[in-house]
Amino acid sequence: MQFVSLPVACYITAIILALAKISEAAETITRYEVINDSMTLVSAGGKFKLGFFRPGNSENRYLGIWLNIPTQTIVWVANRNNPLNDSSGVLKIGDDGNLILVGHTESIIWSTNIQNMSSNITIAQLLDSGNLVLRDEKTETYVWQSFDNPSDTMLAGMKLGWDLRIGLNRYLTSWKSADDPSPGEFSYGVDPRGLPQSVLRKGSAKQFRSGPWDSGIRVTANRLFIPKVVADPEEVYYKYDLYNKSTLTISVLNNSGALQRLVWNSSSLGWAVIYTLPNDQCDNYGRCGSNAICTISDAQICSCLTGYVPKSSQDLDVLIWSGGCIRANPLNCPRGEGFIALAGMKLPDLLEFWMNTSMTLKDCRKECLKNCSCTAYANSNATGGGNGCLLWFGDLIDIRKLTEYESNQKLYIRVTASYLGTRAKIQARDEENLELPIFNMVTIAEATHNFSYTNKIGEGGFGSVYKVISTPFLKPI
Repeated sequence: MQFVSLPVACYITAIILALAKISEAAETITRYEVINDSMTLVSAGGKFKLGFFRPGNSENRYLGIWLNIPTQTIVWVANRNNPLNDSSGVLKIGDDGNLILVGHTESIIWSTNIQNMSSNITIAQLLDSGNLVLRDEKTETYVWQSFDNPSDTMLAGMKLGWDLRIGLNRYLTSWKSADDPSPGEFSYGVDPRGLPQSVLRKGSAKQFRSGPWDSGIRVTANRLFIPKVVADPEEVYYKYDLYNKSTLTISVLNNSGALQRLVWNSSSLGWAVIYTLPNDQCDNYGRCGSNAICTISDAQICSCLTGYVPKSSQDLDVLIWSGGCIRANPLNCPRGEGFIALAGMKLPDLLEFWMNTSMTLKDCRKECLKNCSCTAYANSNATGGGNGCLLWFGDLIDIRKLTEYESNQKLYIRVTASYLGTRAKIQARDEENLELPIFNMVTIAEATHNFSYTNKIGEGGFGSVYKVISTPFLKPI
């Protein structure tokens, strides 16, 4: 048996430790540094790693970011559409300052692809939030970040939605399969039109929508994370922050089209599912069809709005149907119509709508009555307070009764007089003549010959009634 001398053994150990240190680099890449297939970047706090991986049973290699936990959980993939078929991939900063992934022939597999950068001296850094950023070395400003280019996972601090100043839309896309991280057919993002809401799609078809954020249950505060929504002329987005920085929670859009909120359990060393969207049948977009309400607590979950009947008489005997509803009787617009209030509803989808953020609810009602195509109205302030008007035209789609949380929001459905109570019928009749002229006392006295007895035609509950003589001076004030 041969023995290695102590100095030689120490030298070999030092080399092994050095190689191990090189394989896990610091959190940055500078101009003359590279990350190859056997190396990783590690964020400063050790929460995230960036490197090369092989998903499931695939033979392809991808550059990605994953959580530094026992169960490998990929949260971002760079070359989703262009995999490597060997271990020759190298990540580095190119001559123009972009971060690039090249193969064995030095052909570019993936790039940050920023055009006309003010400086080509950049540094790539993996932050402890899981965000990979490319920053200008002189100004320290970010010229690119992975948070602006999500894959299938939403992390704390990430914005999901629109930067309207530059037309940037951040949204999740599912993997095609567990073995293939290329973009699948499902996406989850923000629809900024009117009242912003989150929407899950299969291709271009809606599968689920949250309803307006402020009145929906999907951004309600909880003990795990702090939800935040922003909607202003510059940005429309949703994000969440953590109450406790040690909590590990993510949202993942899986390849079957379900959005899951996961929380890491450090005791069982596994993920726990907190909730899944869609969660029930009423979460499925337009489950009951047009002009219908979905109530998950009812045996027959679908029912028509007041004044409507099922399109098909066969639906009356079916517990779950999606044929929708039509009016039982045509409207007699604009005479003798009114509204019935529905409380605690997810508002209909904004397909054909009009919105005014300063109008009172009373004026909103009048505005709807003036337009025979208007089928419903609501306060555009989703909390139910303050000013704001939202009108719907045509069919009303994807209404559900909210059960988990109270909602101050009310939806006012247009109906014929036969569906109104006595008091409401009187109000509807009176509203046919909303624009009544107003005259001053001098004009009225002249038109009635100073309230002459010969002009008196009777008495009512509010006093005497006089006929007036038409005169060119009889003009409303």
